Amino acid sequence: MEGQDEVSAREQHFHSQVRESTICFLLFAILYVVSYFIITRYKRKSDEQEDEDAIVNRISLFLSTFTLAVSAGAVLLLPFSIISNEILLSFPQNYYIQWLNGSLIHGLWNLASLFSNLCLFVLMPFAFFFLESEGFAGLKKGIRARILETLVMLLLLALLILGIVWVASALIDNDAASMESLYDLWEFYLPYLYSCISLMGCLLLLLCTPVGLSRMFTVMGQLLVKPTILEDLDEQIYIITLEEEALQRRLNGLSSSVEYNIMELEQELENVKTLKTKLERRKKASAWERNLVYPAVMVLLLIETSISVLLVACNILCLLVDETAMPKGTRGPGIGNASLSTFGFVGAALEIILIFYLMVSSVVGFYSLRFFGNFTPKKDDTTMTKIIGNCVSILVLSSALPVMSRTLGLHKLHLPNTSRDSETAKPSVNGHQKAL
Repeated sequence: MEGQDEVSAREQHFHSQVRESTICFLLFAILYVVSYFIITRYKRKSDEQEDEDAIVNRISLFLSTFTLAVSAGAVLLLPFSIISNEILLSFPQNYYIQWLNGSLIHGLWNLASLFSNLCLFVLMPFAFFFLESEGFAGLKKGIRARILETLVMLLLLALLILGIVWVASALIDNDAASMESLYDLWEFYLPYLYSCISLMGCLLLLLCTPVGLSRMFTVMGQLLVKPTILEDLDEQIYIITLEEEALQRRLNGLSSSVEYNIMELEQELENVKTLKTKLERRKKASAWERNLVYPAVMVLLLIETSISVLLVACNILCLLVDETAMPKGTRGPGIGNASLSTFGFVGAALEIILIFYLMVSSVVGFYSLRFFGNFTPKKDDTTMTKIIGNCVSILVLSSALPVMSRTLGLHKLHLPNTSRDSETAKPSVNGHQKAL
C-alpha cells in the first residue's frame, strides 16, 4: 500500500507539473503575440531590408518582444494573484478551478523574476550591442563577427559592473563575509543587483506617478471628443479650409530655390490638416459620445485619483502611527485562505483597478518627463534602439510595481512559503517575492 501511495503521489506531482508548465506556456504565448503586434505597430518600416542588418533587426525584435511580454506578465501577475485568491475563496471545492492553486501562482512569480533577470542583464544588453556592432577590424564581416563583438562587450560590461559592486562593498562594508558573498552570483549577486534596480524603479515610479496622475486628464481630453458648448464647428471647419487652401496656393507659387520657406509652409500646412481632421471628428461624433462619454470618463478619472491619494495617505498615517503596519515581508495565510479586502470581491476588484490605473499613470508620467520625452514611440517611425530603450524602461517600471503597491498599501497579498500547494516551489530572493 505504501508503494502504491508513493507511486500515486509521484504521478500526481508529475501531472501537476505538466499542467502548470502548459498553463505558463499558453499565458506567455498570448502575451508574446500581443507584444509582437504592439512593437510592429511602432517599428520603423524602413528598417526592413533583406540583408545582414535585416537579420540583426529581426533578432533584436524577437528579444524586445520577449522582454515586453515579460514586462506585461509582471504587471498582470499581481492582479491575477488577487483575483485568483478571491475565486478560490468563493469556489473552494469547484472541480473546474482545481488548476488554480498556490503552487501555480508561486511558480508564475518565480518565472517572472527569472525572466526579468534574464531580460535585464542578458537579452536586452545583447540586443543593443548586437544592433550596434559591426565586427572587429581585421575579421571577416558577418553575423558571426557581430556576435563575437557582442559577447566580448557583454563580458566587459559584466566585469565593469562586478568591479563597481566590489568597490562599493569595500567602501560601505569592508567585511570578509560580505566580500565572499559576492562570489555567489546566483544566490546573492544577481538578486541583490535586481533588488537595487527595483529600488531605482520604485524611485522612478514615485517620480513619474504624480506627473502621470495630473497628465491623465490632458491625455484623455485629447483622445475623447469634447462637448461642443457655445461652439460653431461648421464655421471653424470653413475657416480652417480657407486657411488650408491659402497655404496650398502659397506653396504652389513658391519656387524650389526657397527651400527654407517651403519646409516651413509644409509644416504649417500639416498642422492645419491635423486641426481640420480633429474638427471633422468632433462634428461626426454622436451626441452621446460628446455629451456623455467625455464627462463620465473625467468623473471616473477624478474618483480613481481621489481614492488612490486617499488610500496612500491613510497608509502613510498608519505607518507613522503603528509600527506593526510596516511591510516587513511577513508571510500571510497564503492564496485562497483569507480575503485581501474587508469588502471581499468588490474590494479586490477596486484594488486591481487602482493597480492598473497606477501603472498606466506611471507610464504616462514617464513619457511626460522632459528627460524621457525623446523615448516616446511613434507609429511606424521608431528605431530598434528606441524600442529596446522603451522595453527596458517598461521592464524596470513593471518590476517595481509590486514593491511600490505593497509599500503604499494598495494590496496585502502574501504568497505561502511552504504549504500543501507549493511544496515543490522553491522560494527565491528577488524583488517580486519581497513585494509579496
